[in-house]
Formats: sequence, structure tokens, C-alpha cells
Amino acid sequence: MSRDDDFRLTCPLPAGAGDTVQLAHGGGGRAMARLIDALIRPAFADAELDRRHDGALLALDGPAAFTTDSYVVRPLVFPGGDIGTLAVHGTVNDLAMCGARPRYLSVGLILEEGLPLAVLRRVVASMGAAATASGVRLVTGDTKVVERGKADGLFINTAGIGQVVAPVPVGPAGVEPGDAVILSGDIGRHGMAIMAAREGFGFETVIESDCAPLAEAVLALFAAGVTVHCLRDLTRGGLASALVEIAEAAGRAIGIDEAAIPVADHVLAACELLGLDPLQVANEGRFVAFVPGAEAERALGALRCHAPASGAVVIGAVKEAPAGEVTCRGALGVERIIDMLSGEQLPRIC
Repeated sequence: MSRDDDFRLTCPLPAGAGDTVQLAHGGGGRAMARLIDALIRPAFADAELDRRHDGALLALDGPAAFTTDSYVVRPLVFPGGDIGTLAVHGTVNDLAMCGARPRYLSVGLILEEGLPLAVLRRVVASMGAAATASGVRLVTGDTKVVERGKADGLFINTAGIGQVVAPVPVGPAGVEPGDAVILSGDIGRHGMAIMAAREGFGFETVIESDCAPLAEAVLALFAAGVTVHCLRDLTRGGLASALVEIAEAAGRAIGIDEAAIPVADHVLAACELLGLDPLQVANEGRFVAFVPGAEAERALGALRCHAPASGAVVIGAVKEAPAGEVTCRGALGVERIIDMLSGEQLPRIC
């Protein structure tokens, strides 16, 4: 083998403006500056970004919540949303589950060489629109480009900071026997929407993701004076994993009624066709709230005034024991134990 075969130089510079992401867009030079200034920064219009500094200066008063998450969903665009809306909503929702009002977000974009700029333009526009609708500011970020075949198009990392409004800490430690378990709406739509889009299932009815911001619904609980003991959004692992995680962390038992859990007919039909349990299918716009049983009706009234939680219902209650156990009563009155998935039901959903 000759030395020429061992040593091949490749140049990352694009021949022209092009319509796809090039390696030069991550090189720190003019191409990167043009991409950020012409495509990314306008979608995230904010005074902090206009400072063009290495970070953002934030104003906070009192306790804050902080979270971070990464998004690797495939396909990048799906019925009901795309990876951009998913990233914003997911981070906003994590802050809301901490009893906080979302205030600031950062975004890291890992772009793959060859990604169509039209797709990137759609995603960042979606992120900007989702941030505006959620009342949160995108104030700092970063962009990197990796070689073709190394990132499946686009990965996104986000971090968020929120202002805590809950009068007492919200979490599994606050769960008490007698608490009502409130579910904000129907389940299973996000996981089934992703599966249908990825695998090309030709269902008669298009299943759309439930991807939505949950902060306003959650904040309405506190505004109504409801005593909120715990909140958890239902993402990977679905309702089942969320309830098991809370029961184990709280050292309590949870009993739910299957007949009370809303599942859209087309989602239920798809789950039955594919042999999936809707309780274990992912969501991106649903959550559970644990509140004292005596305050359940007031909580439902507050939640139902907000679109993502307009279908809120009580699905069960917390019991003293056996610690860490979640049971579900079926239509015939028979109880079964609910557990987490032992493996990955559907990878790359968020």
C-alpha cells in the first residue's frame, strides 16, 4: 500500500452556501457564524443572545429549580411535533414538576453533516415558538457539527432554570396515604405516534403526539391553593414507570382503577394490534399529581381550565402498604401488579 493510500486530506469547506449542514458549520469560522446569525439566532430572538457572549446573565429571586435533558428522537419530525418542540416542552415540563415557573433555557445543537438546512430551520423555528408559548426565554446555547453518520441528523441538549413557586418541596417524599392520584389526560399518544411514523404503519387514523407544555396547568394548582405533594410527567416508561418510581421512593402503595384511565380509541386499537400495554407507552404532555383526597375536586377544577389537562381525572389513591407496590384493578375487579418495563419497548422516542 502506498503512502498516498494511507494519507488522504479532506477539506471541510463547502463549495458554496448549499442546502445541507457542512463540517465547516462547526468549525468556528465564517460558515459557522453565518449559520448561527442567519438561521439559528433569529429563531431564538432574545436580548441575551444579542450580546454574543459566552453565557447569559440571569435575574433570579429566591429558590430556583434546575434541570437538563437530551433529545435523540427518530424521526426528527412526527405527527404533533418535532424534536424542537419536544426539547422545549420536555425541559419546561421537568421544571414544572419541581413546582417551578420555567424562566430560562439553554440549547446545545449537535448537527450531522448533510442534515438539510430546511429541517434545521423548521426545528429551531419550532423551538422558538414553543419557548414563546411556554413563557420561557432561550438565552444561551452552542452548536457542534459531527461527521456524516455520527448523529442521526440532529441531537439536542437543553438545560432549564425555573423560579420555585411551590410553598413546600414537591416530590415523592411528600406522598401520604389517602392522597388522590390525578392523571392530566389520555395516555399513550406520543409513543404510538413515534412508532407509527418510524415504522410506516398505515393506521386509518393518524396518531398525533401529545407533546405539550404543562407549566400553566401545574401553576394553576398552586394558584388555587391546592396542597400538591408530588408531580411527575409521564415520559419513557409511561404511566406505569412513573407510578412505580414514586411508590418505591415514597415507601407507599398506590392503587389505580383501569376503567378510570383515559386512552383514545385509536391509540388503544394500535396498542392491542402491536401487543403493547398503554400504561407502559411514552407520553410527552401528560403528568400525575398527588394531592390530599379532600382537595381532589378543587385540583380537577383548576387543571381542567388548561388545554393539556382539560381531561384530568382521578385514577386512584395512595395506601400505606405494601411499600413500593402499584396495583391496577381491572374491569372484572381483579387486581394486577404494575411494574416497570424490563427492557426498552421503543427506543429513540425522546
